[in-house]
Amino acid sequence: MISLSFGVLAATQLSLACASRCRNQPGDAGYPTPAQWSALNDQVDGRLLHVVPSAKACLELHCTEAQWTSGLFRVGIPGSMNYYNWEEDYSVTPPALCLQNGTKCAQGRVPLLAINATSAAHIQAGVKFASRHNLRAAVKSSGHDYLGRSSQKGSLLFWTQYLQDVSFTDSFSIGSKHYGSAVTVGSGVGLKKMYAAALVAGKFVVGGTAATVSAGGGYTQGAGHSAFAPIYGLAADNALQYEIVIANGNLLTVNEYSHPDLFWAVRGGGPGSWGVIISVTFRTYPAFDTTMHTANVVTTSASQTGALFAAHARHVFDWDAQHAGQYFYLYNSPGRSELQLSTLFVNVTASESLALMKPLLDDARALGAAVLNETALTAPALAIVGFADDASGTNGVMGSRLVPATAYRNNPDGIGAAYAALVAGGVEAVLGHIVAGGKVSANAHIDSAVTPKWRTAKTHIIVVAHWDDSASPAQIEQIKQALTSNHVPLLAHMTGESDSGSYVNEADVREPNWKVTFYGRNYARLEAVKAEYDPYDLFIVRTGVGSDRWDADGMCRL
Repeated sequence: MISLSFGVLAATQLSLACASRCRNQPGDAGYPTPAQWSALNDQVDGRLLHVVPSAKACLELHCTEAQWTSGLFRVGIPGSMNYYNWEEDYSVTPPALCLQNGTKCAQGRVPLLAINATSAAHIQAGVKFASRHNLRAAVKSSGHDYLGRSSQKGSLLFWTQYLQDVSFTDSFSIGSKHYGSAVTVGSGVGLKKMYAAALVAGKFVVGGTAATVSAGGGYTQGAGHSAFAPIYGLAADNALQYEIVIANGNLLTVNEYSHPDLFWAVRGGGPGSWGVIISVTFRTYPAFDTTMHTANVVTTSASQTGALFAAHARHVFDWDAQHAGQYFYLYNSPGRSELQLSTLFVNVTASESLALMKPLLDDARALGAAVLNETALTAPALAIVGFADDASGTNGVMGSRLVPATAYRNNPDGIGAAYAALVAGGVEAVLGHIVAGGKVSANAHIDSAVTPKWRTAKTHIIVVAHWDDSASPAQIEQIKQALTSNHVPLLAHMTGESDSGSYVNEADVREPNWKVTFYGRNYARLEAVKAEYDPYDLFIVRTGVGSDRWDADGMCRL
């Protein structure tokens, strides 16, 4: 009789388990026993947690309303999402919900158990356990995830919020290649903490505005936009190295020399599909001051709003010489729309910023719009760009498009017409970002999985929709359907492209042609990397690479 070695036997059991059609759930014969869960708990130093929805956790913690709506507070709750509709399960009848101040609480889409990891070893033990027992896996750092990929029904959650190390170096090297100054952050480190540490170190790191976005989480896996991207490129362009636990439980150091195919994929190839990131190393730059110009512009009709945005489209290249970034957010209500403009300039004084913005604001006044609250403030870049906290604890969805520079050059009136149609159609808000062009376009030579649409884009435009807890499932479906079928197609038409692209981190999870929209020509290559590093699809998320092989819950192969 020929006996298998332990290693071969374990590998055979793993492949058979992971090749099963459906993941194991409570009640299935292959689901771990209490003794097996206890053994895992011992392996991870007692850091295995039962997970509950945020409403239940807040009931137990006696949360105030301020805490419920605080992103910084909610990151400490393993089952919490910033948009907490992703904790709910609307796919069953009746829906499995756990609402704030509700009388009933179902588990919904919230994972059952979590490993509160403080080391790579904890993640490795959990990944091997999930593979061996054919469990649904989920990965979460902060819950700042607008597509709900961090919350997976019936899953084991790898919670990295407490991987909080931050270290700077003036000389980062890989082998004989020197990259200059850099920072390495654990995958739980939020932008607020990273910025505070960088200010003390006299450094600048490319990042966005949100306090709770984890720089080493899904941010660079989506691409990572920033108001300073026109100067320094996307965050993914500035990522030098990752530590990541892949599906077989191995901890890999991933860079342009070590596992370069995976390094290519994790920079822009979509969050949650490649493993559990332990840390990321980013290029840093000397600290500098920024002038932020702000103004509000009020319009009173859809046609006037459309004319305003046609004017904005004609002026959108005015600030290219300064490589300025801009957030231009339109909030809509019956009979009144308000554009909130925040433009960030480097090496520009406050008075110079006022002069640079004057042509656009003069055109707005000429249209009959009211220009209010114009200010200009100069301060250290990372002190001015980051939020103190993030509004959370709401229900919402969004969709987006990357609008190419050619659309602004060739059809500014078409962009204005799209805005007019969105306002007339009752859109709640349209969030605009000048976070492309400049260095983002110049970095087209970088071989990463960032969708090529970023390299030709001028702006990133989002439509959003929210609802109260009192909304019925039918009303919520109407809101989602209006966004997918009416509002996002207007953005797509705005681009002038038949294969328009979107930023995968701020997008509609129901995109009908998501492979093209989120990944473009990179998708086939991403599938090949997925097959090498995660052949049994342990890491499957909505609209992630390989997700079309699975049902909506990621539980059963199709």
